Amino acid sequence: MSTNPPAEGTVIVTETGTGTYTQEIIAGQHRLTADEPRPVGDDAGPTPYDLLLAGLGACTSMTVRMYADRKGWPLEQVRVALRHSRIHAKDCADCETTIGWIAQIDREIELIGDLDDGQRQKLMDIAERCPVHQTLTGEVRITTTAH
Repeated sequence: MSTNPPAEGTVIVTETGTGTYTQEIIAGQHRLTADEPRPVGDDAGPTPYDLLLAGLGACTSMTVRMYADRKGWPLEQVRVALRHSRIHAKDCADCETTIGWIAQIDREIELIGDLDDGQRQKLMDIAERCPVHQTLTGEVRITTTAH
């Protein structure tokens, strides 16, 4: 693989060699580290699921912020807390899958500012339209090729 920065929209993940599972992530000019927690890994960075949740949380916050700013609403701050778990499919009343496990993401959005109830509800509706949310809840196709 090339050592040049990846093209816009491309993320490169490479083992660092410094730990059992430690990974270097290059996204444009940004470098991040991912790892597994101890005792499996060396806890040198967030886990892959932490990074997935971070992407959803950042997109949610940015989408809500853009909408509030466009409307001129008094949103002071957005805070998004996320948790990932797995639940039994049989315990999910509104899921298509009925056997096995289902990934569950719990997302709590805190809207800080002097907003009325209508504005708060609209911002919560807008959060559902975050592009990462749309990707995760839509049909996703992943293609893999060997290089």
